[in-house]
Amino acid sequence: MDGHPRGHALRKGRYSCPGQIYLVTTVTVEREPVFGDLWAARSVVRALMSEAQQQTAKTLAYVIMPDHLHWLLELGEPDSLSRVMRRVKAVSAHRVGRPIWQKGFHDRALRREEDLAGAARYIVANPLRAGLVRHVGDYPHWDAVWLSP
Repeated sequence: MDGHPRGHALRKGRYSCPGQIYLVTTVTVEREPVFGDLWAARSVVRALMSEAQQQTAKTLAYVIMPDHLHWLLELGEPDSLSRVMRRVKAVSAHRVGRPIWQKGFHDRALRREEDLAGAARYIVANPLRAGLVRHVGDYPHWDAVWLSP
């Protein structure tokens, strides 16, 4: 490995389509647990809410782990997925007051026939699998349109 981030490789073949549902994962620089801090985690939530208000991305589910974000969203118009992610990262980093995100992100387009509620359950169960909490409702940084704590 040459030590250079490989974010550019994640963009190969990426196509953004309004109305498409995506599962996105992005991580902090050097996997630093930035979001162990409540205020920092809430800055990401506010950035996601801002995209919803601008109708560029409808949040279906998310979980903010100490060092990464999983976000299930329906892409709106007129922006590409890359632009939406760039804004979410920039706004949250600005609120935290320093660079916090690695370049790039991983995305997977989901078909509407797929079990979206199941995907949301998988996302919000991340803190359980990581051993951070015993019950999903005990973890403060998640939400899903289908689920409640």
